[in-house]
Amino acid sequence: MIDIQTFLLALGIGNVGFAILMAGYTHGAAPSAGLRLWMWARLGMGVSQLIGWASPVLGLPVFPGLEGLVWILAMSLEMAAYCVFFGFARWGRVLLPITLLSSVIVLAGAALGANHVQLSALVGAVVAFFAAAMAWALLRRRSASLLQRIIGVNDALFATAILVWVVSAGLGKGPLDHGTAQQVAYLTGYMLMIVNGFGFLLLCKQKDDSRMAKLATTDCLTGLPNRHAFLEQADGARLLAQRQRTGLGLLMIDIDHFKQINDRWGHASGDEALVVFARTARHLLREHETIGRLGGEEFALLLPGTDLDEAVQAAERLRRAIREATVITSGPTYRMTVSIGVVVLDPHEDLGDAMARADHALYAAKRAGRDRVEIGELVRKRA
Repeated sequence: MIDIQTFLLALGIGNVGFAILMAGYTHGAAPSAGLRLWMWARLGMGVSQLIGWASPVLGLPVFPGLEGLVWILAMSLEMAAYCVFFGFARWGRVLLPITLLSSVIVLAGAALGANHVQLSALVGAVVAFFAAAMAWALLRRRSASLLQRIIGVNDALFATAILVWVVSAGLGKGPLDHGTAQQVAYLTGYMLMIVNGFGFLLLCKQKDDSRMAKLATTDCLTGLPNRHAFLEQADGARLLAQRQRTGLGLLMIDIDHFKQINDRWGHASGDEALVVFARTARHLLREHETIGRLGGEEFALLLPGTDLDEAVQAAERLRRAIREATVITSGPTYRMTVSIGVVVLDPHEDLGDAMARADHALYAAKRAGRDRVEIGELVRKRA
């Protein structure tokens, strides 16, 4: 048989320890509302369990229902942490009323003289509801990661164990006798502390790592791949085209008179022009095509599986679409134009050489009057 009071002490110390660990993890790091909520949830659970241990063991006078009330508030904070982590909108409108109603019911039960078993069953039902809701939040998406599934299954098992305990305590019968059901509930609670305690930290770390990776490869203004990321993707596309013996079109694109936009209407208008260009270009792209910002007002576009005629047609579609797009400035609206250089990579051509050919074609388009498409020189065959 498990010594329930000793188990409560271990759970309480463990959850308070997790709260301290999270406080240390978040100190000096980027602010994370989800982790802060989770930290307070762990602390609340630990306090609730320590109250449950101290009351009978030390004979401390405790207001009836206080332990359950702290449990409910802690589970509510944990659910709030999930909502913040997954970006659920308007979650407070649902969670706050449920928390307040549950708290009022528990306090009313204590004031009306409900015994410890009855209060425990009532609190257990609320805790099981929150645990089931958290399991749903984690498991509802098919794209959920393995870590999310592990935590979600653990929440579901905890909710099930608590419900079995509630039934056995409230009705005096159930699939397990009351003592066994209570022990199973505490064992799953211990698993909840270990798996979810470390699991949520790992989830937040994965999210932070993903955000940092995106920042390292994405242009923050346009949302397009930056120069480094585009060149990596371009080299991969070049190797794939060689293996499959298919064409690979490359477009070098420059916004015409971009400096004049900045000088005449300010850099905010220049930024708007870049955003409009990126949005318009993305709208025209097929799924396997990639556009990146190389720097300033210069962009590059990869067109896998295209020959020269198809690449020129794609460039013309882009040029016309950009002409029709409107840029909002501090003065009148502005319609920008682009110059484009087009090449198709030779099967054994280096990416840098292809980009140089496309760049020469781009500047030829600018010299010829801008707002036009020029084809790069063909690769000279080696003797």
